[in-house]
Amino acid sequence: MNKPNAAVEIDPWRSPVIVAQIPETGLHREIEASGREREAMAEVAGLRKILSATASFDVLPKSGGRVHVLGHVHARVGQTCVVTLEPIENDLNEEIDLIFAPPEQVRQLADLIEEAAEDTPEIPEPPEPIVNGIIDLGRLATDVLFLAVDPYPRKPGAFFEPQIAALDPEDHPFAALKALKQAPNPPVAKSPKDKTRNDK
Repeated sequence: MNKPNAAVEIDPWRSPVIVAQIPETGLHREIEASGREREAMAEVAGLRKILSATASFDVLPKSGGRVHVLGHVHARVGQTCVVTLEPIENDLNEEIDLIFAPPEQVRQLADLIEEAAEDTPEIPEPPEPIVNGIIDLGRLATDVLFLAVDPYPRKPGAFFEPQIAALDPEDHPFAALKALKQAPNPPVAKSPKDKTRNDK
């Protein structure tokens, strides 16, 4: 993945919601990234391009200043096949189901979740912090999109073929022994007794 360009905005897709202005019945938001936003997002993520990016959210206030965010993120991204190096396009469809809480509650709730984990194998997700009284749905959609991107995209039907070199029949531990046996007059080592007998 390419490194983000320092000149590119880290959060190119923004759609802030002020928590204090969320009605009791909640609100619904449909957002779509512009061409400029998609271009900046692609550069940050190291993607060839992002052809489309949309998200749908239902934002519901809960007790204690917490907020429940439900939604979906849809995107079509352009990548490069890691096998054939051809340009390919992939569709991303991700669901969102998160609780946001004031910062002072996040640590407390996280501690309660850790304690509950000792009694149950299913550990709930800790809440996300509400930063400066705002939940940025665009940033949330961007994070979800980036996490859904396949880091090793492959064209349908493309697969790696390991290169296995054919073994040389002469390249094995017994090749030298075989060659020695096939020699016309293999040398015979003389024992010390034979040498003494021949000297007489």
